[in-house]
Amino acid sequence: MFQSFDVTARPEQGPDRLEALRSELSRKEVDGFLVPRADAHQGEYVAPRDERLSWLTGFTGSAGFCAALHDIAGVFIDGRYRTQVKQQVADVYTPVSWPEVSLAAWLIEQLPNGGSVAYDPWLHPTKEIRELTARLAPKGILLTQTENLVDRVWTDQPAAPANPVFPHPLDYAGETAESKITRLAASLRAAGQSAAIVTLPDNLMWLLNLRGSDIARNPVAHGFAILHADARVDLFMDANKLAGITLPEPVSLHAPETFLEAVAALTGTVAVDETTLPQAVADACAATLEPAGDPCALPKARKNTAEIEGSAAAHLRDGAAVVETLAWLDAQPPGTITEIDVVKHLEDQRRQDNALRDISFETISGTGPNGAVIHYRVTEETNRTLAAGDLLVLDSGAQYLDGTTDITRTLAVGTPGDEERAAFTRVLQGMIAISRLRWPRGLAGRDIEAIGRVPLWSAGQDFNHGLGHGVGAYLSVHEGPQRLSRMSHVPLEPGMILSNEPGYYREGAFGIRIENLIVVTPAEALPTSDQGRDMLSWRTLTFVPIDRRLIDADSLCTAEKDWLNAYHAEVLEKILPQLSAGAAEWLKTACAPL
Repeated sequence: MFQSFDVTARPEQGPDRLEALRSELSRKEVDGFLVPRADAHQGEYVAPRDERLSWLTGFTGSAGFCAALHDIAGVFIDGRYRTQVKQQVADVYTPVSWPEVSLAAWLIEQLPNGGSVAYDPWLHPTKEIRELTARLAPKGILLTQTENLVDRVWTDQPAAPANPVFPHPLDYAGETAESKITRLAASLRAAGQSAAIVTLPDNLMWLLNLRGSDIARNPVAHGFAILHADARVDLFMDANKLAGITLPEPVSLHAPETFLEAVAALTGTVAVDETTLPQAVADACAATLEPAGDPCALPKARKNTAEIEGSAAAHLRDGAAVVETLAWLDAQPPGTITEIDVVKHLEDQRRQDNALRDISFETISGTGPNGAVIHYRVTEETNRTLAAGDLLVLDSGAQYLDGTTDITRTLAVGTPGDEERAAFTRVLQGMIAISRLRWPRGLAGRDIEAIGRVPLWSAGQDFNHGLGHGVGAYLSVHEGPQRLSRMSHVPLEPGMILSNEPGYYREGAFGIRIENLIVVTPAEALPTSDQGRDMLSWRTLTFVPIDRRLIDADSLCTAEKDWLNAYHAEVLEKILPQLSAGAAEWLKTACAPL
């Protein structure tokens, strides 16, 4: 199983580690080095060995990077982490608001007379390097490849993970690996492509109906694959991980160190995802690279019936575990329990399920000002007692054999204030608006995500994260390519599972987020529907009550009240039979109609 390492720099360690890296800049005679939060597979999640950004700076967010120069070191973070980064990095680092400030613009400002910036070609995708080069070259700034300079100074760097791989049963996968390979190979032939390169761990796991444990909280294994148009697959993975595994007949196993050699031997037109293909792999390939995307991405996102129904079943059991915790939480007087107590209780409840394999991410349990840190992770140092008048943001999920869950509820501790209730109600209205939405087939996340923000916008408020992310089927809790985001151009299609999670955050005071998982489904025709107009809608997967104490019912319209009352009635119907007697009584009160 996954072995835990604490590789995060404490603030007092940051200056020495930065100085060691700067010594390497001098040795290599370069002006800077780029440190992304990435590995050679270019997934969102990395193993402890690849937590270079955290080791160097102390920043633990799931996205960001550092550009370390001789006289300044910028830590680039998006809106989710503006508060968190201030708490985690030493003052030798300069937080940079990204993408508002691009890396290219920042480097041009910091190196006005030109210079050279080094990078590890395994840790940067080819599209990023191409675009960065195009911006920097006219200013005389050279990008140069090098070995990883952080690795040279990280003396106790953990080893690469080498954990066992296990099969994902057909009952849960819904399609054999042979069928997937045959289907995707046919799509390559139809597009005139000879092969495709697969680097993302979750795509590889989906294609071969395997799961692993190389990444904490994510059931994936590290490896690479080449999918050929004649329905062969070359898999590059440590054979020790696959002990006892019978691979499908079209799959040949090779040592990972032979991957670049195999890439170099490819001919014809090779499909790649240029947003995730490492520059080192692109450099090795003499064939024509076509930025057609990874052929696994969309088929994986379009869940089949077995995956959807498995996820639905997992959410019902998970909902019962969450409700048991909420009932317990409500019985604890303010001032008697802490954020960590809540995390432990919830995780204990989930462990009652034999299908549980892990939590799907580190549980977020943030009360008062900690709740305003969007991706807050409680520690012994930050742990707060739940005090009267506070709000608690509880964002958690689990990995079950039949599905992946992710749910957020914001809860009142004692009597909430009027400002908190007003903001919560606006967040709820946004969540309901998305849940009730019908839209024409062909629209992407960017086309509809604003609908979940309108109630907040009307009050001059907003939040600095996407409205929703894709979710895997016993895979990564963050899964592309679909998103409810103004940056997402991927059309939403039936079977795609996404989160619906508007929020609001008042730094230093409180946070609010409400999250359900929802799956795209064909919309039923209405008496008023246009003939032949294809519409889509949502099916809700998450069933846990929303805190009625935080709702200003007078601010809800009739349709919003009707949706909430119907949702709570369904929660009661689906979850009540699974509960203990005390939790069942609590749920009846929590689900009472407005």
